[in-house]
Amino acid sequence: MAFRDRRLSSATGAAVAPGARPPASYGSATGTPPGAHRGRGLDEGLGRTDRADAWWFVPVIQAVGLLVLIGYANYAAFLGAAHYHYVDGGRDYLSPFYSPYLKPAWLPGWVSPALLVLVFPLGFRATCYYYRKAYYRSFFLDPIGCAVGERRVKYSGETKFPFILQNVHRYFLYAALVFLVILWLDVFRAFVIDGRFGVALGSFMILLSTGSLTLYTFSCHSLRHLVGGQLDCFSCAVAGGPRHRTWLGVTWLNEHHMGWAWISLFCVCGADLYVRLLSMGAFQDPRLL
Repeated sequence: MAFRDRRLSSATGAAVAPGARPPASYGSATGTPPGAHRGRGLDEGLGRTDRADAWWFVPVIQAVGLLVLIGYANYAAFLGAAHYHYVDGGRDYLSPFYSPYLKPAWLPGWVSPALLVLVFPLGFRATCYYYRKAYYRSFFLDPIGCAVGERRVKYSGETKFPFILQNVHRYFLYAALVFLVILWLDVFRAFVIDGRFGVALGSFMILLSTGSLTLYTFSCHSLRHLVGGQLDCFSCAVAGGPRHRTWLGVTWLNEHHMGWAWISLFCVCGADLYVRLLSMGAFQDPRLL
């Protein structure tokens, strides 16, 4: 590619500005050699910056939120197997951490059945584009923030182990879509009380959990690419009109992907906690209809 000089014009005359020069060599995977052209933060000490705003606030809040919610999820999966299910008063609520409930005969008694299930939603979240940004910034401090000093390491993107495993995100998406079908069956079961349609507070808790998970999954960047993001021409493709409308809907959801990510994590933990407290006899589930 030829880089030509650019002529900048103004009311007082014209000046010649040198054109941008490309790096001497480009990496085949990330576009630039590892460690090159990372911005001012590379030359500053860790956390040093001229920024006057509270740039640290979002990484700290993200770190606290992830530690609390992921910590609770680990507690529920590893230590909370005694109170994952509530069946009483005609109600049947199953914690989303244990759905579908699988306990094969070969599974040791000290291993929680949730571990057979959570590997898929956990993999989906761990490789999610938004969550990558959150924990790279909050825990790895790379990058900690725009124009903020970083750790002095050579950046190579997600091209080496273990970060190259982030590329399996699309396959975790396929698993998540299957799990959504199962979770919606749990929702229908939660709205059956004494063998007929009924509504209790627990019904809404299960609905909020699955509904928010659905919005989070359907706002996924990989799903947006799958339904039409890879097309150059919708009118030239088979079923181009419906695919375009679907792509527009997923695009709208994708614009709020960060919000759905946090809302769904709160709702899933909240639904498990509600079922757990009911199972422990902490209170009664109020019937609304």
